[in-house]
Amino acid sequence: MPWATAHSVTLDGATGHVVDVQADVSQGLVATHLVGRPDASVHEARDRCRTAMANSGLQWPNTRRVTIALSPAEIPKRGSHFDLAIALAVVAAADDKVLKRRMLHGLVVLGELTLDGRLRAVRGVLPMVLAARDRGFDHVMVPGAHVAEAEMVPGMRVSGARSLAQAVALLRGDPLPEAPPVDPLSTGAVLRWRGDGRVDDLDLVDVHGMRDARLALEVAAAGGHHLLLSGPKGAGKTTLAERLPGILPDLEVEEALELSAVHSLAGEPVLPIADGVRPPFRAPHHSATKASVLGGGTGRVHPGELSKALHGVLFMDEFPLFGLDIIESLRQPLEHGEVTIARGDEVATFPARTMVVLACNPCPCGEYSADVRVSRCTCAEVKRRNYRSRISGPVTDRIDIVRHIVAVRPWEATDPLSRPEPSSDVRGRVTAARLRQHERYAGTPWRLNADVPGPDLANSWPLTEEGRTLLERQLYDGRLTRRGATRVHRLAWTVCDLAAHDRPGLTDIELALRLRSGDPLTELQIAEVAG
Repeated sequence: MPWATAHSVTLDGATGHVVDVQADVSQGLVATHLVGRPDASVHEARDRCRTAMANSGLQWPNTRRVTIALSPAEIPKRGSHFDLAIALAVVAAADDKVLKRRMLHGLVVLGELTLDGRLRAVRGVLPMVLAARDRGFDHVMVPGAHVAEAEMVPGMRVSGARSLAQAVALLRGDPLPEAPPVDPLSTGAVLRWRGDGRVDDLDLVDVHGMRDARLALEVAAAGGHHLLLSGPKGAGKTTLAERLPGILPDLEVEEALELSAVHSLAGEPVLPIADGVRPPFRAPHHSATKASVLGGGTGRVHPGELSKALHGVLFMDEFPLFGLDIIESLRQPLEHGEVTIARGDEVATFPARTMVVLACNPCPCGEYSADVRVSRCTCAEVKRRNYRSRISGPVTDRIDIVRHIVAVRPWEATDPLSRPEPSSDVRGRVTAARLRQHERYAGTPWRLNADVPGPDLANSWPLTEEGRTLLERQLYDGRLTRRGATRVHRLAWTVCDLAAHDRPGLTDIELALRLRSGDPLTELQIAEVAG
């Protein structure tokens, strides 16, 4: 029976699908046919595999008809990582004495072949191994450079090979032939001063005053809510945003795996998961392209900064200066926690459960104030209006918390009695609030209040009657949209979790409304939550 089946994985964004690589070697017109919606890189695998086998001491069936089917046929197959699976399937189909077909059962194979039979590193190994595990496979073979990455997935047995000859020897149980190490992926990254680690040593203890804004930061961190900070230049918007990761708890193992999978898709280095993985912080410049922020690029679609900040913070400073296409494209990820990119026949979906923090000035020069006594703005009113109009209503309606930042007064910065809380103290309260949410949403797909859809929130975790009446009144008066009411409902639960209440009361809802509308908070409201 001259056919054999190997297994590999194709990626649809961050979602993987296991693919059966079936090879049939039979009598007929000498040719090699590859079917099953392969892209150009998979089509080229025929020539790479034929030459690699010849240079590895293996025989390609040159006198017979070779048919290679990638199943299921309706799913597009993309990427050069199918090479090793195709080569092994052809070897097993051509001669069962060289490689028995049963040796490929239960094994997922990933790797690109060079013409001399060596293996090359490929993108997206971690999400592909995760997909294989979810389909019930427990053994995967990858290029040697990806062994540590694949071993991050619990319950998977990982075999690393440096060449096609080594892969065959591993399956046969023979001594491994010599082969040079597999070079890791070259990301093309440039050296950046301090990089994303620049926020690691920033602490809230350095921020005097701003109790209103500090509480908003704490509520946003506790529930995973999006945040908009507005105010004149130098008021402290960036100072607050850069300290937000410091009050977030360490990532859980599954969260760290998801984040590592995104970086694997982007071709970036994937570090081993250990205790104490910190949430990411990404801050693209306002001149960034739509593809770099949301995902895209030439050739294969890659995740953008929004997805690379998964379970962390994406800070978009000078938000009105970003391209209008980027600003309006944020609607979907802000609402649903994922971003879908459709291009031709390729549709890629990447996770985007990221806290988005937007910062903007009141005008282009950053000096405008509603108080004419202190305003030093030189912008014409039409320029101020055009600047503010770039942040559209549908985008701001998807932001949970709005805060207008006022610069710290000189006496607040030098007050010897002022004792700002360090980030570690605030992180303790945030962690406790998140634990309450994890217990409440146990057995559901959600982890944080910001993740829960409105209908489920209303049915399973409703507000009190007086709280519901208050929101209905706001809706009737036009102060809230239905979407806004849902976000206030989520905020009320987060305030409730921080205050260790059993259920949001009227005071929790009133505080949530103020956070949502941008109205100043009272000292009593701040003390009730933060102490």
